[in-house]
Amino acid sequence: MNILDLCDEILLIILQKLNNIDVLYSLVGVESKLDKLACDSLFTTFIDLTSISSSEDNRSINNPVLYRFYTEILPRIQHNIQCLTLDNILINNVLEIGNYSKLCRLILVNLKYSDISDVFSGS
Repeated sequence: MNILDLCDEILLIILQKLNNIDVLYSLVGVESKLDKLACDSLFTTFIDLTSISSSEDNRSINNPVLYRFYTEILPRIQHNIQCLTLDNILINNVLEIGNYSKLCRLILVNLKYSDISDVFSGS
């Protein structure tokens, strides 16, 4: 039996046991059934990208995981995101990606007081 032979309900139960960032990164664009499940609002409503950028090695735009989120994943799921958690390194890149029409909560981690006006003025 192949995992793709399982019904959507069973796959969703399995995927809910995993970190949503891992689900998105691993399954979006891989196979149509898994892609559809990964883009479900269960995995795209609350997005915390600080886990990706938590180490110095991961803070670069050249990081392949972050790059894939910027270019492929966030543009596809932006309409579902209600809560977005970002650190000071990711703020500008992520907010410039598009229109987060359902965003009602933005959590900014490690943002310096002196940078607040730059973020919200678009500088």
